[in-house]
Amino acid sequence: MMRQPNIILIIADQMRGDCLGIDGHEVIQTPNLDNLAGNGTRFVHAYSACPSCLPARATLWTGQNQWHTGLLGMGWGQGPIPNDFPNTLAGEFSKAGYRTHMVGKGHFTPQRALMGFETTEIDESGRTLIEGFKDDYRQWFDENTPVDVSPDDHGVDWNSWLARPWHTEEYLHPTSWTMTRAIDFLKNRDQEKPFFLNISFARPHSPYVPPKPYFDMYFYDKTPPPYVGDWSYIHDKPDDAIDTNAWRGRMTEKQIHRARSGYYGEISFIDTQIGRLLNWMRRFQGQAYRNTWFVFTSDHGDMQGDHNLWRKTYAYEGSARIPFIIAPPASMGKPKCKIADEVVELRDIMPTLLDVAGLPIPNNVDGKSLLPVMQGVNQDWRLYIHGEHCTCYSREQEMQFVTNGKRKFIWFPRTGAEQFFDLSRDSGELHNLIENSERQDEINIWRSYLIYELDQRDCGWVRDGKLYCPQDKPLVSPYKDKRWLSE
Repeated sequence: MMRQPNIILIIADQMRGDCLGIDGHEVIQTPNLDNLAGNGTRFVHAYSACPSCLPARATLWTGQNQWHTGLLGMGWGQGPIPNDFPNTLAGEFSKAGYRTHMVGKGHFTPQRALMGFETTEIDESGRTLIEGFKDDYRQWFDENTPVDVSPDDHGVDWNSWLARPWHTEEYLHPTSWTMTRAIDFLKNRDQEKPFFLNISFARPHSPYVPPKPYFDMYFYDKTPPPYVGDWSYIHDKPDDAIDTNAWRGRMTEKQIHRARSGYYGEISFIDTQIGRLLNWMRRFQGQAYRNTWFVFTSDHGDMQGDHNLWRKTYAYEGSARIPFIIAPPASMGKPKCKIADEVVELRDIMPTLLDVAGLPIPNNVDGKSLLPVMQGVNQDWRLYIHGEHCTCYSREQEMQFVTNGKRKFIWFPRTGAEQFFDLSRDSGELHNLIENSERQDEINIWRSYLIYELDQRDCGWVRDGKLYCPQDKPLVSPYKDKRWLSE
């Protein structure tokens, strides 16, 4: 009798969807992820519908869209990830008898909340909600270094575009610690039970401080320039750019190159750790390896200077598009569909993984299982995904968008501005076609999708069949303080 499959879900924090060698990136080196994608399905139109840490992770852990999780961003009118969802991805596996464990970034509130996992070992990137709190990584770091050394001695802040090499030994880097603890879990688990392991890296989110060999592999070579659209001048703000934690501003070529060297280096170091995991499992737990599903994704991207923007919360590809790879167990062989064209989102992870394990999908899950897509089964799929983010860095950047990965319509409710991009021809979003007379019929169709989504909410953001924004208050989901359940 075939045992239930094991599942390893690997999450990077703030990794762009184009930062994979197999995606055609000019310089980035991700051989282990490329190999994983070659053995599975790569979803080239994968998005984070609410592209910042808290709302994206709430969606991932519940399979719900952002309206139903109650989190429409990080900022005006929002709150932390609720810890009382009736159904979570890890919780469903725990109830089914799986051994469940998370290593790395949780970003839960309170910080030791389990979110359905039986056990966790956390790296909160220095986040402290209660005075004196110290996560597991920092406790370990203190125990293994001289008393006057800290993980912060590199001097780069947590949302900075600055970059430099890691300041101490490679094994002390949080990315290395995360994989070390994950492998330790695999060594010591009860091998009579299937497992669900989440490996949640806190990088490549800033600070961009990879170990020196990984920084150097990009710093001493060329990195691609940012995409700068014919509309991007609106974010060329010298007074903002001088801030080392700037969310916008045109930087110099040297500054952008240095930032990208650190960012790419963090990604390649993550890739090395994934290779470390795969090699270890093949050598020491071959039977488990041959019965394990691997999923790799990120909570959102990072603009990296595209359009004079940094960080996340934007509808643009650098912020909203994410890597998404699903590789079935080696014993099953490769899936029929190698590159999936369907538009997918973080909400699809929970139903997919429950499906592969033969577990029921709760009726309060909005996502869809991706197994039929991987099997090449023709079926009706969603036409688009609806995304958004509340006011965070600036009111003018609050946004709503709809996309299928080939077209994208964006509305900025606080200013009334609109953008439309033909991603199939302009993946860098260089040309805003909103005033193009030849595209108006198409634009009206995409605008109507957004009107439909907001009208369904009955939230007051559609008036007389048109987009409308009450300027004096934030958009807040009615499920911010109570949990949503499907009928």
